[in-house]
Amino acid sequence: MIETAPLEAVNFKLTEDQQSIRDLARNFAESELKPYRLEWDEEQHFPMEAFKKMAELGFLGTLVSPEYGGAGLGAAETSIIIEEIARVDPSVALSVAAHNGLCSSHIRMFASDEIKQKYLPALARGEVLGAWGLTEPSAGSDAGGTRTTAVRDGDSYIINGSKNFITHGTVGDTTIIMAVTDPSQGARGISAFVLDKSMPGFHASKKENKVGMRCSDTSSLVMENVRVPRSHLIGNEGEGFIQALQVLDGGRISIAALSVGTAQGAFEAAIQYAQVREQFGKPIAQQQATQFKLAQMAMKIDAARFLTMKAAFLRDAGEPFSKAASIAKLFASETAVDVSEEAVQIHGGYGYIKEYPVEKFWRDSKLLTIGEGTSEVQRMVIARKTIEEYSAA
Repeated sequence: MIETAPLEAVNFKLTEDQQSIRDLARNFAESELKPYRLEWDEEQHFPMEAFKKMAELGFLGTLVSPEYGGAGLGAAETSIIIEEIARVDPSVALSVAAHNGLCSSHIRMFASDEIKQKYLPALARGEVLGAWGLTEPSAGSDAGGTRTTAVRDGDSYIINGSKNFITHGTVGDTTIIMAVTDPSQGARGISAFVLDKSMPGFHASKKENKVGMRCSDTSSLVMENVRVPRSHLIGNEGEGFIQALQVLDGGRISIAALSVGTAQGAFEAAIQYAQVREQFGKPIAQQQATQFKLAQMAMKIDAARFLTMKAAFLRDAGEPFSKAASIAKLFASETAVDVSEEAVQIHGGYGYIKEYPVEKFWRDSKLLTIGEGTSEVQRMVIARKTIEEYSAA
């Protein structure tokens, strides 16, 4: 089936509720994040105080139904929130995206009601933060290289291994871990489990010193003979990788929204600067070279936002959205890199100085083309889906 947006999804006007959500997120970001973003970035400080406030606003349980303590919003509303936060601080938005789109979504989509009741309310209320462990030193885009193992032992599994580049690895508590239960089956021998830091042998190790996204906590996780109840297996054995792919489809919409917000923030800083910076007797915003840059930036941001909202609308409408999510993630993430770099260029030497926000947008943007599937992986997904669609047409 060829993925196209249903006619009712092609609507460029936000509903009143969506506008209210956008205004709420924008006001929060401007008042609670903007004054501190440079300090947090410099110190690699994870702003737990800000996350507690976001939890009160419902930003940490957007996709979780009210039955489990969440806000019961859709992908479109979640994208709006993430974009507005990223417009001010992409690293905070990254944590919001990972909490909602990976850990909570995996439990929400595939876990038993027992596990949902146990973990979702605390995640949705922001009482704990969620992490999601797929990546390992030998297993990035190739999940078949997973080395973490889960061995049955009576009514439990014993899990051994490590994960790296894990968002909320240090500050998170509830974590989804992918581990091999049947080595003979490759990727189809991977299963998913819910762990929490109360389990002996499960802990964070190395915290990464990153170029960008510095106030988003990223670290390695270690599992040493961690005994996990059988009830913490999500779905059936061997379904973890398939589940992970579906979780990543939704997560890519969040990364696309994060990318749009990053590009928008860099663009706004650039256009404001261009109107006050004078060269050759007039503001550089009145010079054609700068105008052409700004026009290209604005065009790319609008296109990225449309692709992101199309993917979100498809998901909310219950339509196939995997290819749309990859297209949005690929285009929006590369737009964020391009726009933030042009924003630095417009600032000239000042763009390389930390007093100006564009250097942070620039540093933060690069991760967006790597996390939750590199640009190369997105092209593979888009090509495969397109060929399948037209072969079946």
